[in-house]
Amino acid sequence: MSTAVADVVVEDALPADEPGGRRANLAANLVQLARKPVFLLAGLYVLFVVVSAFRPKLFTAQDPYETHPEAAAQAPGVHHLFGTDIYGRDLWTRVLYGSPLTIKATLIALAIALVAGLGLGIVAGFFGGIVDAVLMRGIDVLLAIPGLLLALSIVTALGYGTVPVAVAVGVAIVPGFARTTRAEVLRVKTLPYVEAARAGGASWGRVLLRHILPNSWGPVAVLAVLDAGVAIIAIASLSFLGFGAAPPAAEWGTLIADGRNYLVTAWWLSLLPGLFVALLVLGLNHISKTLQELTR
Repeated sequence: MSTAVADVVVEDALPADEPGGRRANLAANLVQLARKPVFLLAGLYVLFVVVSAFRPKLFTAQDPYETHPEAAAQAPGVHHLFGTDIYGRDLWTRVLYGSPLTIKATLIALAIALVAGLGLGIVAGFFGGIVDAVLMRGIDVLLAIPGLLLALSIVTALGYGTVPVAVAVGVAIVPGFARTTRAEVLRVKTLPYVEAARAGGASWGRVLLRHILPNSWGPVAVLAVLDAGVAIIAIASLSFLGFGAAPPAAEWGTLIADGRNYLVTAWWLSLLPGLFVALLVLGLNHISKTLQELTR
């Protein structure tokens, strides 16, 4: 039997939760998502934050660095949704202009984690044996170190700034992607349609690209959404500790740190930026949980 014929036979025999069935169920999944109001709200909020990260001028016309001493530490109101800081700068504007730094750092961290984690997980799960044992023992060592502590150690070695923070956080979340990818590759590699493809004459390279990788991507994608929230918290935490962009850049962690000395007299300086970040992380967690339910 030729490779092309084998692929047709395998795909025709796939159950509903395999590649052919997934295409058929895509519309049904979208309908399910549309019926979940909390998921829609979470998605809209995440979309708003992402858009504001690249086009903050769409949501505010004020300058994030322009000071107004006469309006210092004003409470939230109609003209200043999040109030003003101790220099009279509009806090809502500074939060929005802080989005690009944190979101772009998160994207860099996720890209590093995906590339490195997928590569390690695929190699370990696909080849197995001594390769799997060596790579996974290295991953176990990284898992034994708390993620924030590992990121803190790396950023201390690399230096301060948004990019070093993103690299440090990306390396810290690699082990989770590697473990998840390895587990999925091991699971999919033993399924009947993979064995049928091999029996039909398909090479291991073709089986990996055509069958194993597409069917291992679901849990990894869910983890990517979940770890986006983890990366945001880690990046904000490192910025809070002073490892992020230098002032007057308005990173989220820096904004929260700037207001910690005024919690009694100007509570909004830390609380509202913190609430903005918390809602984003909760939204990403809810999206991740919903997608996980659909991929089961």
